Amino acid sequence: MKFVVRLHAEITIKSRSVRKRHGKILTNNLRKILASVDDSVSVKWLWDSIEVTADSDDAKVRSDIKDVLLSTPGISWFAEVIEQPLTDFDAITELVGEHWLARLPGKSFAMRVKRKGHHEFSSQQLERYVGGYLLQRVPDASVNLAKPDEEITLQITNQVVHLVGERMEGLGGFPIPTQETVLSLLSGGFDSGVATYEFIRRGARTHFCFFNLGGDAHEVAVRQIAYYLWKRYSSSHPIQFISVDFAPVVDDILTNVDKGQMGVVLKRQMLRVAAKVANYVKAQALVTGEAMGQVSSQTLSNLRIIDQATSGLVLRPLITKDKQEIVDTAKRIGTEPLAKSIPEYCGVISNKPTVKAIPAVIEAEEAKLDQDLLDKVVQAADVLSMQDIATQTDEELALPETTKELESHTTIVDIRNDEEIEAAPLSVDVEVIEIPFFKLATQFAELDQRREYLLYCEQGIMSRMQALLLHENGYNNVSVYTP
Repeated sequence: MKFVVRLHAEITIKSRSVRKRHGKILTNNLRKILASVDDSVSVKWLWDSIEVTADSDDAKVRSDIKDVLLSTPGISWFAEVIEQPLTDFDAITELVGEHWLARLPGKSFAMRVKRKGHHEFSSQQLERYVGGYLLQRVPDASVNLAKPDEEITLQITNQVVHLVGERMEGLGGFPIPTQETVLSLLSGGFDSGVATYEFIRRGARTHFCFFNLGGDAHEVAVRQIAYYLWKRYSSSHPIQFISVDFAPVVDDILTNVDKGQMGVVLKRQMLRVAAKVANYVKAQALVTGEAMGQVSSQTLSNLRIIDQATSGLVLRPLITKDKQEIVDTAKRIGTEPLAKSIPEYCGVISNKPTVKAIPAVIEAEEAKLDQDLLDKVVQAADVLSMQDIATQTDEELALPETTKELESHTTIVDIRNDEEIEAAPLSVDVEVIEIPFFKLATQFAELDQRREYLLYCEQGIMSRMQALLLHENGYNNVSVYTP
């Protein structure tokens, strides 16, 4: 099988040297990631495009390659290329019809033929022949050469016919790490996950800094979100997850700071710590998921005061986004189910928080705090690689790989939503019950605890996270089902 991959348009308009650097980095990234898909996968840089080939014709290999191309930054679009020997026009029309007839009803199309080598026919002759064939068999289709709904591309290279299949849109952006390193302040909610994704997509190696306000269960859940973002969108490069126990800092604020100023002081303390962590990972900027006006600490006046806590650059890619826009993006990139399951952990809550902090007042409140505490929590921080997180999760959970390991005393808990279950129902030889992931924490205690339970979801991420949370709550009769 073969795929043709096109670089994001912003790359193609850069200077020759920059374009070459981006193209080679993207090629190397794809080689690293696709090496685990199949040993026969080859990735070749061709200047105008990247060619991905595999000796295997296995459907899973094809699906895995597509999944990688869909989630690797720097790709504008890609398409599978079907090849066959050049014989006659009828054989070519059959090839085109097999892949395009079902997709043309009610649409306009343009037939494009490009040739290399010596042939006894012209490109226009073949275009008219194949186009006429398609119009005969799809009466409600039409030809539109200027702005077609579908563009059908044939490439004839000497005695080989190449049919370029359906274009699939990539992420766009730039390959990692063509931009400089950043540190994302990941809380586990919708906003910080989407903000992280935006910088990964733009080609920045993005490390994670987590301020733990909710104990081990909170950290386990956020680690899984970080792992998902890395595994899906940036696994070509090593990334670190730095967890800072922020409970002592919160206690210090609760004890000494005026209630109305607590929110701004907390954010300033977070930025001070994050700046220290950024130096450790050599990040050039901090990334947060803050959006203007979403909460009291995110007014422009307060954000200006918060940013003054550090001389470093603070970037907010979601600053003008509405909450629904952020949630919709989280759904599209796959973090929404994970973020939805994490409770809000707010260490400092005030009934009347300031929306227009005064620098002198904030500085006076901060003077009451332990000046050495921030250095202490940074020195005590845990530093994990994404590989560490994967290993820890696998060691904690027993993962049966086939249905042969299922036993009669085992129950599978399908934690997907109704639409996912209806689209792909689970068929196994043991009992299956359905409990949405967001109800699992409260309903699991009502189940027969003499049985063993295996959680199931489509990607395995949510089931792992929920199993770890149940382990943290003392339930050791639960693991993950991976068909």
